[in-house]
Amino acid sequence: MEKHLEIRNLTHRFGGLQALTDINLYLESGEIAGLIGPNGAGKTTVFNLVSGFYVPTQGDILVHGKRINALRPHEVAAMKIGRTFQSIRLWNEMTVLDNISISQHHHLGYNVVDVFFRTKRYREREKEIIDSAMELLEVFQLADYANDYPKNLPYGTQRRVEIVRALSLKPDLLMLDEPAAGLSTVDAIALIGYINWIHEKFKLTVWMIEHQMEVIMTLCKRITVIDFGREIACGTPEEIKNNPKVISAYLGDGTI
Repeated sequence: MEKHLEIRNLTHRFGGLQALTDINLYLESGEIAGLIGPNGAGKTTVFNLVSGFYVPTQGDILVHGKRINALRPHEVAAMKIGRTFQSIRLWNEMTVLDNISISQHHHLGYNVVDVFFRTKRYREREKEIIDSAMELLEVFQLADYANDYPKNLPYGTQRRVEIVRALSLKPDLLMLDEPAAGLSTVDAIALIGYINWIHEKFKLTVWMIEHQMEVIMTLCKRITVIDFGREIACGTPEEIKNNPKVISAYLGDGTI
């Protein structure tokens, strides 16, 4: 199986603080994989490094074999990598439709002159962007919220809008940072089906951080565990659930 993403000897420091040390992991194309660990383990730091928000202190990040260490976030997005965030980051003063549309403007196809003179190319491209955004909203049963502001929507619906915004980049790797955070048990169970559906429909590689173990254990075939910035285990959900190092890293009482 082809490696979609590969991380080699990834180390990162914030000043004198060592956040990550020699992380090695990979994602196979088309799989759903998990990254878990206790609070402060370094999970989101890994995502931020892959997304271009940080530049690694040491090590390499490769997408389809191409090194992306020095790429900025918009350049990473152009590599067909989309992500969500632990804390929802929607533009609350813009409508849901605008939130989805604006994320497509990294491949506009027109320039400043087109905008100024509102040329045919500008009008046609803008229509394409809006049509594409509405199509996504309809697919995800969010079309009725197109003209609403995200801040006025239920929390679970905001989570769905954020995932749709990431998908509007047309990624082949979707990174989900705690998608079930703040969701009720009912909504978290619904999320499992939702992510499985996305994975199948769009033929994506999905990589997720999650604290709700029912979600991660149900969705992922392979899980990497880090603690204090180091990898301590990698395996199937059953292997992870019964790994003494993982049990100790969490509650130390045999419960994950």
